[in-house]
Amino acid sequence: MADRDDGEKLICKNRNAFRNFEIGERLEAGIVLVGSEVKSLRDGGGNLVDAYAALDPHRRGQRRELWLYGAHFAPYSHAAFPHEPVRARKLLVHRAQLLRLATKLNERGFTLVPIRMYFKKGRVKIELGLGKGKKFHDRRADLKKRDVDRELREIKRVRR
Repeated sequence: MADRDDGEKLICKNRNAFRNFEIGERLEAGIVLVGSEVKSLRDGGGNLVDAYAALDPHRRGQRRELWLYGAHFAPYSHAAFPHEPVRARKLLVHRAQLLRLATKLNERGFTLVPIRMYFKKGRVKIELGLGKGKKFHDRRADLKKRDVDRELREIKRVRR
């Protein structure tokens, strides 16, 4: 686990987020968890690979809520009442942020992708990015650019 200077302790990252999506705007959200889930996360038992965030489809207007789907939190071995590893978890954001996100998510092709999960001042936070899915040729161009950059770095290193 990597500790950051500002009191954040990384739990897990979603490496596929930048590979499959073009991430624009980012926001931080709290997450509603039960005790055994927090204990599991302290042991490093979180996974965001197939996770995404979405607005609750059953509510409209001011009462909308943001939920995290598909995130896997490993079961905690010492829990008296164990949690379900994969379930929908409520995310906590300000109402103004939620209303702004609702307008963006109604546009075609935008989705909320979890980028990383971390502890901040003892609370579990999740960083979400507003992403637009990359097409196959976009991913191919990214791979080519990365290869070219790697070769340039290698040439610079050899010349020194």
